[in-house]
Amino acid sequence: MPQPIILASGSAIRRQLLENAGVPFDADPVRVDEDTIRDTMQADGAAPRDIADALAEAKARRGSARHPDALVIGCDQVLNFDGRLLTKPDSPAEARAQLDALAGKRHQLLSAAVIYENGEPQWRHIGVVRMQMRQPSETYLDDYVARNWESIRSSVGGYKLEEEGIRLFTRVDGDYFTVLGLPLIEILGYLTTRGILPG
Repeated sequence: MPQPIILASGSAIRRQLLENAGVPFDADPVRVDEDTIRDTMQADGAAPRDIADALAEAKARRGSARHPDALVIGCDQVLNFDGRLLTKPDSPAEARAQLDALAGKRHQLLSAAVIYENGEPQWRHIGVVRMQMRQPSETYLDDYVARNWESIRSSVGGYKLEEEGIRLFTRVDGDYFTVLGLPLIEILGYLTTRGILPG
């Protein structure tokens, strides 16, 4: 019987990406105190990539405690803007403020994935994408947030590239799947090398 794969995430887009790639898995979202991990590491001067990695590992470790015999995938994404991490907006006003800050400037999205087995880390990857946002009009940003709030409330930075958010950008340097929050090609490569997926 093939070794089970568990996605320790409730993200609909991550599930969809794995499903579309033909990966057999079950989703079992875990809860970790992301704010405490993020705030503590930031206070200690940790780099954004290390924070993304730690958040993904915390989820994989928690999932592995539930499913020790499975390969458990933990994921997280952070947005680095001039050394400051932006998080998921709590309100339309906060989403609007984040987009206003990002407008006309560059930022980075860092998507980390860690795979655990039997309570131990087996593999990790951090993908980095550089994003250049155009300078949208005030009216467009107001309307954009109003139209898309229910969707973008779950996204760092207040946008989704796979939806209308693509219209906010002039340049994206990096892997599309990493933008969506899952370094899919690298995960598939690892699962294939391990013999979990046929190749």
